[in-house]
Amino acid sequence: MSESKDKNSECRIIVDAMGGDYAPQNIVTGAIEAYHEKEDFQLFLIGRKEEILSVIKSNQLSFDEKYIVHADQIIEMSDSPTSAIKSKPDSSIVKGAQLVRDGKADAFVSAGNTGAMMSASTLIMGRIPGVGRPTIGAEMPNVYGKCYLYDVGAGKDARPSHLFEYAVMGTIYAKEMGGITNPTVGLLSMGEEEGKGNEVSNDAFDLLKNSNLNFIGNVEGRDILTKHVDVVVCDGFVGNIILKFGESVPKLLKQLLTNTAEESFFDKLKVGISKGSLKKALKSLDYQEHGGVPLLGVNGISIIGHGSSSPKAIKNMVLKAREMHRKDLVNKIENSIKQYSKKN
Repeated sequence: MSESKDKNSECRIIVDAMGGDYAPQNIVTGAIEAYHEKEDFQLFLIGRKEEILSVIKSNQLSFDEKYIVHADQIIEMSDSPTSAIKSKPDSSIVKGAQLVRDGKADAFVSAGNTGAMMSASTLIMGRIPGVGRPTIGAEMPNVYGKCYLYDVGAGKDARPSHLFEYAVMGTIYAKEMGGITNPTVGLLSMGEEEGKGNEVSNDAFDLLKNSNLNFIGNVEGRDILTKHVDVVVCDGFVGNIILKFGESVPKLLKQLLTNTAEESFFDKLKVGISKGSLKKALKSLDYQEHGGVPLLGVNGISIIGHGSSSPKAIKNMVLKAREMHRKDLVNKIENSIKQYSKKN
């Protein structure tokens, strides 16, 4: 691979070709599609070279072999994340994270073992100075547009300082990637009034209230979808439950419509007419549109995708990594965290 470049140079994205339920087929085709769509970044595929070349050949894709980085081992979905990182040093996930750490790549994308990807990104790439715990967020649909929820599973048993960091990093992401000028921040609690939460959330409330973030106070679960709040922060245990619950909503709606359509011919006709509009409305809930989620707070761009990612999802993951590099997100997070560290 090429030597280290400065932050203003062409983005170098390395994609884990062996990560995911449908690897390397979906990964290779989706990543190369992203590259040909923009062609203003360097794409590297990491994994078993012969298998990657086989996909390229069978799909008649155009990709230079010199941008394939061989890695013989694979961290399986069933592997223990921390153990696998130690026992499989020649895996695509470990070597991919090392390339970012060594300055030979700017971003790493994988739909492989989520725990291993988070561990490798944190332990190998390292954390941004001043960040106590990295976070992953989810873009949730909202009646006013969208709401970013942090944390949705990178950690649990968060401290007040962690919740505050989530708010700082989430604000930057919402501003830079979501185009929101001055993102509002809410702290998830069991009531809107100050003092309604537990000890951790009450202490986090004080940190947020005394910052220059656009903090609007406590918010409740229903507010994620219905209130004009751009960033909501919570413990990863809670956030992951909310995320998984939200992922079940489209399936429920589809089943309810199917049940309604079976009741009569006229109901079936009405459902058929509204099907296109419903599909368009639910598009924001489709993980393929968002691709993957970034692990914010690590010293590099790390995008984690769904294990069953389609080529479309992989393409959007790669394009998201590209945009994050163009927005210089890692440095902006570091500078913001540094400013708050000085104040405190």
